[in-house]
Amino acid sequence: MMNSFLQSLQDPHLVASFQRYCGLLLQVEERLAGGCSNSPGNASGSQGPVERANVFKTSECANGNRRYKTNGSHQYPYRQDKEDGCGMTGYAVKEKPGYMVKNYFFYYLFRFAAALGQEIFYITFLPFTYWNFDPFVTRRLVGMWAIVMYLGQTSKDIIKWPRPLSPPVVKLETRVDAEYGMPSTHAMAATAISFTFLIATMYRYKYSVAFGLLASTMLSALVSLSRLYTGMHTVLDVICGVLITAVLMALTYPFWNILDNFQLTSPLTPIIAIVMPFFMSYTYPALDHYSPTRGDTTIILGVASGCTVGFWMNYQYGRTYEPTGSLPFEIPSITPEVVSLAIARFLIGILVLVATRQVVKTLSLKVLYAWFDVAGHDMEARKRLEIEVPYKFATYSSIGFNATVIVPLLYQLLELL
Repeated sequence: MMNSFLQSLQDPHLVASFQRYCGLLLQVEERLAGGCSNSPGNASGSQGPVERANVFKTSECANGNRRYKTNGSHQYPYRQDKEDGCGMTGYAVKEKPGYMVKNYFFYYLFRFAAALGQEIFYITFLPFTYWNFDPFVTRRLVGMWAIVMYLGQTSKDIIKWPRPLSPPVVKLETRVDAEYGMPSTHAMAATAISFTFLIATMYRYKYSVAFGLLASTMLSALVSLSRLYTGMHTVLDVICGVLITAVLMALTYPFWNILDNFQLTSPLTPIIAIVMPFFMSYTYPALDHYSPTRGDTTIILGVASGCTVGFWMNYQYGRTYEPTGSLPFEIPSITPEVVSLAIARFLIGILVLVATRQVVKTLSLKVLYAWFDVAGHDMEARKRLEIEVPYKFATYSSIGFNATVIVPLLYQLLELL
């Protein structure tokens, strides 16, 4: 009974049903070639241009017989045809899956929600909380985010459950389609960030905890549902992602203050913060094909590494940038002056981080290409373990360090603190 229930949660048709309910429909554009010619290029009655790479020769023909070829998590329909009386072997061309949007409110809502679990969100939201809100909260956000994302990413490549097939599912994202699906790291990150923020602030600031709980639940649910809407995860992937994060938070919560005190005061922090994440990135589970999970995990660990070193250095020099006064703090009023100051800090900080990314990435790749005697134009070389991990770790650890150390010092220089 339980096994049957779990299998039903993995059914791609359940995901497709949710997409249809939200107004996202699958369309299949048939492109057929066949007829009474020995050359597939002289097909009669073909609908539109034929993509040569997608033509499959068939040994038998049956009008209207629809079959499927599977390529990773994409299931491509194709059809075999033979003209009546032709006597020749026909050709079947892959039908090109597309989609139709009938409800643009859900389309833009869930595309935006899906972006909340991607690099662009991490590289903006986490620094923003450090620059404009409270470094105390940011330290907990970065720590929990790194833990759940590392465990989620490695679990994908150990469990190796595929993403839902298309069709019947509409796939709106292609970059991560080579990854495995279980668990949903979007659901894990959204749950970890929203509820860590709630727990870290509920006794530190004066606000309605009920409102905070509602906001955290809605954010987590919205991002989780976006993974179904975009067709990237099954229902079971999403549920497991949320539950795993809840367990991890419950297990680690009693140690948050202990770990925070250790990372700020221990002389071993810089060594541990650099060596351990780099080792974890370099020993990431190997696959028989290239997947962006290793690179994405290296990015996450690199950011956490640089931030941790920055947190430690700021504490050593007495620059904690935390609010002063007695707990719980009052949430500052949102005035035009506060908003303009926050925007100025954010824009300056982001410019520094973008410049850091460009400079360190370029320099690290040049050094690694020269070390391993690789041509500079060889983009495939970036996927090699000995190049991908060092250059991404160096780039994003530099971003984390500059976000926590260099940018606040620049604020002081510009009198923006």
